[in-house]
Amino acid sequence: MPIWYNRDVTRESKNILAFCAPFATWIGLQTLLPATASTYALRSAATLLVLLTVFLPRFRRQAESPSPRPGLFGASLWGLLGGLLVFILWVVPEKSTFYCTWCCWPLGSPPTPSTEPSPYDPAVCGWTLTLAKLIGSAFIIAPAEEIFFRSFLYRWLQKRDFLAVPRTNFDASAFLWMVFLFLLEHDRPLAAALAGAIYGLLYIRCGLFAAILAHMLTNLLLALYVIVYGLWNFW
Repeated sequence: MPIWYNRDVTRESKNILAFCAPFATWIGLQTLLPATASTYALRSAATLLVLLTVFLPRFRRQAESPSPRPGLFGASLWGLLGGLLVFILWVVPEKSTFYCTWCCWPLGSPPTPSTEPSPYDPAVCGWTLTLAKLIGSAFIIAPAEEIFFRSFLYRWLQKRDFLAVPRTNFDASAFLWMVFLFLLEHDRPLAAALAGAIYGLLYIRCGLFAAILAHMLTNLLLALYVIVYGLWNFW
């Protein structure tokens, strides 16, 4: 065995890779590929593959943390309520011009209706790719983000051996940094900050399943809202 080999360092590196790889795949492809319906489907497929082959096997071997958690019914109920609340907080403020001007990127720019058709409109890309966008946003990127921001980043900011940090351990500094970094990824920073805080509290109180369920419900409702009312600016 090489002298530089350290079993603990190698184990921690593999854990970090497993928890970060799905989100890194998503962001990496988002940076490299143009924003089209077909490339969104490609990103979704690649991220799902990484979730199944890199994260899931490692997660099964490593218990998330020795923390107590509520039963499946309680976690599901809180997850569904949290997801519905985030959806409401995301959509309702859009009716305010002040909110759209000062609480959405770029700050200080009054909203102007886009004259360009959305690449995700079925009239442009077809229903297959529109539904692929719905599936990707609700059932693939939502789990990838929760695994990274809540299960990994929040605990890693407390201790580099993040799996040793109990899920229920509340650290204000780590929590605020997690929320801040999460909002930077979204074009509605205030709504994203509230969402990150709600998902974070669900994770601490009920576990990763509740946070993922909430995020999936939010994105699913938002996708249905976009398709039914044609409000493609949310996508």
